[in-house]
Parts: sequence; structure tokens; C-alpha cells
Amino acid sequence: MKKIAILGSTGSIGTQTLEVVRANGDIQVLGISAGRNIKKLEEQAREFCPRLVAVWEEDAARELRVKLQDTDVKVVSGMEGLLELASMEETEILVTAIVGMLGIRPTIEAIRAGKDIALANKETLVTAGHLIMPMAEKYGVRILPVDSEHSAVFQCLNGERREEIHKLLITASGGPFRGRKRKDLEQVTLADTLKHPNWVMGQKITVDSATLVNKGLEVMEAKWLFDVELDRIQVVVQPQSVIHSMVEFKDGGIMAQLGTPDMRLPIQYALYYPERRYLDGERLDFAKLGQITFEETDMETFLGLPMAIQAAREGGSMPTVFNAANELAVKKFLHEEIRFLDIYDIIGQSMGRHKKTESPDLDEILAVENETYQWIESRW
Repeated sequence: MKKIAILGSTGSIGTQTLEVVRANGDIQVLGISAGRNIKKLEEQAREFCPRLVAVWEEDAARELRVKLQDTDVKVVSGMEGLLELASMEETEILVTAIVGMLGIRPTIEAIRAGKDIALANKETLVTAGHLIMPMAEKYGVRILPVDSEHSAVFQCLNGERREEIHKLLITASGGPFRGRKRKDLEQVTLADTLKHPNWVMGQKITVDSATLVNKGLEVMEAKWLFDVELDRIQVVVQPQSVIHSMVEFKDGGIMAQLGTPDMRLPIQYALYYPERRYLDGERLDFAKLGQITFEETDMETFLGLPMAIQAAREGGSMPTVFNAANELAVKKFLHEEIRFLDIYDIIGQSMGRHKKTESPDLDEILAVENETYQWIESRW
């Protein structure tokens, strides 16, 4: 039995991870966690019988303890609870499906405990890649990407030599507003934004896909995961979401990973790597597909990508500011407190005022996040 723990088991990636567990039958889930969705967490605990359940808020944890008092499940809370889950003695892999910078400390704890990381938390490498990657090497831990684009690159590189990479081609669907110009985005609503044409994802990442911030975060992440300079990472719009990403090698050869837009594939690949398992579901039918098309990325309308690249080039604490500003801006947009284009203004102004720290440690990264939040709250 393969033994895993899941940070963020009630979200989109977490629930699909449990679908993979359910379908295979040879993975034991020792720990799960959520923010405060205790209804779903209780259901998961009763089905998968983990030893440990971590809930972020203590009041929710108290309620869950009462609900699970007829079981042997231990319920913990707060950051201490997440750290306990991340370093559980018998687990082999920690799936980091939690959203936000909350995932950084548990990921570090898991690496120190020698756990492989099935990484679905972008913020970990975006803000702390300079800490995470050397630490993973030091402790002999594998970082196994779960993001569909990074998994695609990872699969294309299987058996290839990293030093022979010429370019990474990260694909984007273009999101719900593909083809529109900035003026067209002035009056778009939250409901419009959440209608992603291809993927079923959580609300935050769906908004990030619409702004192209998500693609910017993926470029920043790819830089660390595959040790490739920013100038050798290109974003290409591929509207059908059939090609999940590509690698161009020095000799001009290009490898691509194709498939239907189904997150269970990269999740399962990460959990069983290097083995491939059968996965039920729809298969790619090229006759029905008819064509695969490509478009240039509109960097003038969708500012999330160029601002992310700017933050990555500046480095230091600037990616943390970019990420934190986007997180809070998206939260405000989801609560319908700001308009769609305000997201870009919040990120741009936050970056413009920041005096970066060159090589921040974890405490400095978290302090920059908090300071960015406070500055935004004082103005919006």
C-alpha cells in the first residue's frame, strides 16, 4: 500500500485525488485537511479512515471532534495541526492541494521529514522556490508536479536530459475572455469570469485563468521546477486544452503531452510515478477533434502574465508581493467588492511601491505577504 496525506482534501484537487485513491484501491490515506468544510471532511474521514484530520479553525475542529467521536480519528487544528499532518511518520507522499501561501510551512516540514511532494500548491515555489528546491535536493525528496502543464513538461522530460532543453512551451486555454480587449473587460461579472470553457476548477484558479495570472504563476513555478531561465519559457494559447505543454530540445525536436482536460491524469501520474496506471474516462478522439489550433498570447489585455514575468525577473521578495496582491484581489473580486480590472490595478500598485528583499527567508516572505495585505486593505 502506498501511504499518503492530503493538504486540502475538500477542494478541487483534493477531491479528485481521493477519486484516484478510490479507483485504484492500493493507496492508504493517513491524513487529510481542510479549512472549515467539516461536512465534507467528516464524509471523507468516514470513507477513508485516516488517522489524522487537520482543520484550520479551532472552532470547526471542536465541532468535527464531536461528529467523529465514535471513530479513532485524531482531529487537530491550526498551523501546528498542518505541520503534524505534513510530517506523519508512515506517509511517503504529501499532496499539497491547499490554496495559498498557507501551504509553504507544511511543505517545508514534509521535506525535512523526507516525504515526496505531489505539488499542486503554486505559491510554494512562486514565493519560496529559492528555499524549497535546494532543500528538496538536500533531503533527497522528489517534487512531483500535479499542475497539468508542469506534469506535461515532467512527462515529456521522462528519460531525457535536462541540459538538452532549449525551451519550455507552456500552453494556455485563453480562459473565458479569450479574444476580448481591455475595453470589453470593463463590465464583466463574477459569473462571466467563472465560466471556464474547458476545465472544472476551484473559483480562485478559475479567476486566475481569466486574468492569465495563473499562467504567470506557472511560468514562475516552471523556472524553479525545471531549472530553466525565464527567457526560455514561452506561453502559447491552445484553445482546445488538448496539448497540456511541450518541450523543445536543442536539436529542434519538440515533445508534447496530449490528453483530455482531466486533472486526475496528472494527479495519478504524480502518485504512481514512474508507473502508469489505467484511468477510466473520456479518451482523446482526434477524428472528432478535427483540429488543434494555436494563438499568440495577448499580453496587452491580460496583464497577469507580463506582471508575473516582471516579478520573476526582479526576484527576491517581489514574487511574494505579486502573489499576495493577487490572492487578496481575487478574494475581493469573489466577494464582488471590486471589478475584474481592479485585480490588475491592485497587483501593479502593490508591486510598484514595494522595496524588495534580495533573498528572503521564510519569516521575511510571510512578513511581506502580511504587509502587502495590510496595504491593500487600507486602500480598497
